[in-house]
Amino acid sequence: MKINDSEEPDYVTVKITNVGFIDEYGIEGLLLLQSDDEREFHMHAFSGEVARHISSFLSGEETVPTIYKMLEEICEVNEIFLVKIKIYESGQALRANLYFTGKTELVLRNYRASDAIALAVFYKIPILVRKNLLQETMKV
Repeated sequence: MKINDSEEPDYVTVKITNVGFIDEYGIEGLLLLQSDDEREFHMHAFSGEVARHISSFLSGEETVPTIYKMLEEICEVNEIFLVKIKIYESGQALRANLYFTGKTELVLRNYRASDAIALAVFYKIPILVRKNLLQETMKV
């Protein structure tokens, strides 16, 4: 299977439906991710700083943290592009694999899911979540 193949039997593409904070001080971030069939995954226990980056990227702001600029430059020099991320559980933590393609194919494994999501939003690429993490939407 090639990195940019769309066939992902254990994963579902999701979109961000809400970004916010668990606490009133904005220390802990919260994301709501939703699939096309309206199943959701609620992600929390990551920094409020990353939540603010995700929110600004979603709103189109151009303020880009240095670490993201560094990754962009590394990709440009090596003629590769981030094409998708996959979110999964690893023990009690959420992790992500980052998939690059171009001159060569590269997979960076086991990175923080929140950082990977921020990169996915910045680059406007698919966010895939392991199917078993999604739950039916709660109707009020």
